Amino acid sequence: MSHVAAEITSQPETWRRAVDLVARPGVAQALPQPGERVAVVGCGTSYFMAQSFAALRESAGQGETDAFAASEFPAGRRYDRVVAITRSGTTTEVIRLLEQLPPGSRSTVLTTDADRPVTRLVSDCVVLDFADEQSVVQTRFATTALAVWRAGLGADLTETIDQARAQLGTPLDPAVVGRDQFTFLGTGWTVGVAHEAALKLREAAQMWAESYPAMEFRHGPISVVNHRSVVWIFGPVVPGLLDDLAATGAMVVHEDIDAMAHLTTAQRLAVELAVRRGLHPDQPRLLTRSVVLTAPVA
Repeated sequence: MSHVAAEITSQPETWRRAVDLVARPGVAQALPQPGERVAVVGCGTSYFMAQSFAALRESAGQGETDAFAASEFPAGRRYDRVVAITRSGTTTEVIRLLEQLPPGSRSTVLTTDADRPVTRLVSDCVVLDFADEQSVVQTRFATTALAVWRAGLGADLTETIDQARAQLGTPLDPAVVGRDQFTFLGTGWTVGVAHEAALKLREAAQMWAESYPAMEFRHGPISVVNHRSVVWIFGPVVPGLLDDLAATGAMVVHEDIDAMAHLTTAQRLAVELAVRRGLHPDQPRLLTRSVVLTAPVA
């Protein structure tokens, strides 16, 4: 079994540990407090989780929350707290952003090791060492960080964890595995999940995979979907979408379960497609565990 396959399977347990972690007073205080104006930043997978973080917090009425790719953070905008997500704790764009925050800024990092460069630049740190990974391709760290955030917002993840265990025990649909174009759709917080699912297929299996907010899909992207396509929907199905998809001939994948649990199946799909194409899912093309830049960013 590849490292990434084992890490995917371990997610229900790391989510359970995330819920226990949030119950500790110090961790709860490290997360944004109600009413704070917050920016959440990350790169790659962590940026997509930041999008989900922001949507979840705003929908919970906790305060204005924006998400940015770390390289695109608006330096002139002021926030009560900046939250950074970084598995490695060494990502160049995240470190540069935190170094440039005004003195006295409140900041929190979610990472895997307290002894990382990024932890010396923040006021608060949430360490998910039990969710660290050997694979370059991120799976459980990202979803465990999302579990921490959701639990911190008061969500009960018991059913989500049970659903994930059920998904992990269900064989992949051969009809899905046999397709060669994949589009992932989401609404609200599941838009970030959709982006993450598509990234897994691109990283691990070098597949053509796209992702969009569900309502945006009809504004152009639907034109390339056909009988060779899978359209995978996370969260609620927007009215009229299934009728539109029926005309394309695409296979639709949707389950009435939590998007985080459903993401585990998309992760497994990425691994299966990689193996079928003769690729090593732990060693994606041109990627490393952390992007550390040596040249200055213009």
